[in-house]
Order: sequence, then C-alpha cells, then structure tokens
Amino acid sequence: MYFDSFADFIAMGGHGTFVWMAYACFLMVIIWNLISPVMRRRQVLESARRYWRRADAENQPPSVD
Repeated sequence: MYFDSFADFIAMGGHGTFVWMAYACFLMVIIWNLISPVMRRRQVLESARRYWRRADAENQPPSVD
C-alpha cells in the first residue's frame, strides 16, 4: 500500500485507530510473554529460599545459654 505522507500512513485510510490498537495489543502480549516467566522464576526461587531457611532453622540444635 502506498501513502502520500506520514500522516496518511498513520491514518491508514481511516482505519489507523484500529490498526495501531491491534499493534499495541500485540506488543503488550509479547512483552507480557517475555516478562511473566522471569517474574514467576523469581517468585519460585524466593519461595524455595524461604523453605530451606525454615527447614535449616528447624534442624538446628537448641542453643544452651
């Protein structure tokens, strides 16, 4: 498709709002798919750290003061 100006390109023949919203939604989904596993991994690792700290604390012999 050929456009006479950049403004025509943005307007997309009157359908620019829908086209650019579709691109924005697509970009948000892609970003979410990239970030979500990283955030979930951090949560799982922190949960494992808490579990092992609690398990270590329970297995410590009582201190004699």
